[in-house]
Amino acid sequence: MKKYSSLSEIQSLIAQKKLSLSELLDHYFKQIESHQHLNAFNEVFFYSAAAQAAAVQEKIDQGTAGKLAGMVIGIKDNISYKDHEVTASSKMLEGFVSPYSATVVARLLAEDAIIIGRLNCDEFAMGGSNETSYYGVVKNAADTSRVAGGSSGGSAVAVQADLCLSALGTDTGGSVRQPAAFCGCIGLKPTYGRISRYGVIAYASSFDQVGTITSSVGDAAILLEVLAGADDHDSTVSQREVPDYKAGLSTGGVKKIAVLKETLESEALDPEIKSAILEAIERFKSQGHTVEYVSFDLLDYLVPAYYVLTTAEASSNLSRYDGVHYGHRNTEATNLNDLYKASRAEGFGEEVKRRILLGTFVLSAGYYDAYYQKAQQVRRLIREKMEALLVDFDVILSPVTPTPPFKIGENIEDPLVMYMADIFTVLASLTGIPAIAIPLGNNKEGLPLSLQLMAKHFKEQELLSLSHTFLT
Repeated sequence: MKKYSSLSEIQSLIAQKKLSLSELLDHYFKQIESHQHLNAFNEVFFYSAAAQAAAVQEKIDQGTAGKLAGMVIGIKDNISYKDHEVTASSKMLEGFVSPYSATVVARLLAEDAIIIGRLNCDEFAMGGSNETSYYGVVKNAADTSRVAGGSSGGSAVAVQADLCLSALGTDTGGSVRQPAAFCGCIGLKPTYGRISRYGVIAYASSFDQVGTITSSVGDAAILLEVLAGADDHDSTVSQREVPDYKAGLSTGGVKKIAVLKETLESEALDPEIKSAILEAIERFKSQGHTVEYVSFDLLDYLVPAYYVLTTAEASSNLSRYDGVHYGHRNTEATNLNDLYKASRAEGFGEEVKRRILLGTFVLSAGYYDAYYQKAQQVRRLIREKMEALLVDFDVILSPVTPTPPFKIGENIEDPLVMYMADIFTVLASLTGIPAIAIPLGNNKEGLPLSLQLMAKHFKEQELLSLSHTFLT
């Protein structure tokens, strides 16, 4: 069977009786088995997926199926699914079975998607290469010596290697867009608050956002339509009505695009990525869009502000994992203090410990004003500058990553190098605006290249319609 690239293609084949859901699911199970070396899945839900497929097939036959009938989707291993294990790829939560489903999972199932398994990720979504997972490194299907990107590396590789049609990830500072870029997929981070975070294991609560990784813009649109909207379980979710994103794909019109000059002039930017983006800019112009270069002089402050704020929030969020309330528990401690220390030392990996320590430091007395408060002020300045830019422009264009996917083990020993790889993605995260990564083909070595588009808050339709026009 060939690789399916969109839900509409699968639904058409099902309608023509050329494909059944059991055959489709069997195809993906075989693909997963033959690509085990990529390490994309932490667990495959053979039984629940098969049961869901049978139930949905019955609905299809009766003409009562939901809008996602035929979509086989994987979920990142930090998204809760009732009666299924969820670990955030950490020893700390090994064996933990969720007693409830995240809102996004409930909405997928309500529209008859089939959830095929939980996907590998960086531990507690902390990482940019999927090398910090307790379950091992995820390998890029384009070159297995290279990283898949992170933290949603398993989600990106699963779509890249045809292990499922689409996948959910979470994006705190680029964790959907960067792996999508490294794997040649479409990665959408919606506006902060567009999709409920209820049931998603928290890393940094004012940044975390569920996003999608797909092979087609149409699938990104229909998934956003299903997942977005108000939720009584999450007070940070917007009450705005959810538009018909799929129907709006062909109504884009001409856009005014701003290119962040400093991002293309950055010494860190790979020449082939720059060349591909310059070609893409010419293509946008040929499609009638206006493109202008603008200055963004706060680029050097993005990564420091992001890591001060997210590690502070992580320090707070992960304090509950202590061997008493939740998580791995040491069995040899003789007093409560030793129990806390030993349980957390054993349960967390090195990168998670590093971020907890950093976050605790910036929140501590004497350093709070110097670091955390300053970072919040910088975040406000960045947001104000972006909002001013988006008064004059519809869309902002930049690279997603400075380089193509790097070698496994190349950057993991130097946290600063790894953190600086987020330089282009954290802008949308700090400001809460929507952003999308779209593929630009491959470089000379066959490695995927990508570009990033950003828009005003809740203007996902602008990104989706522009991406759709660009890619078709």
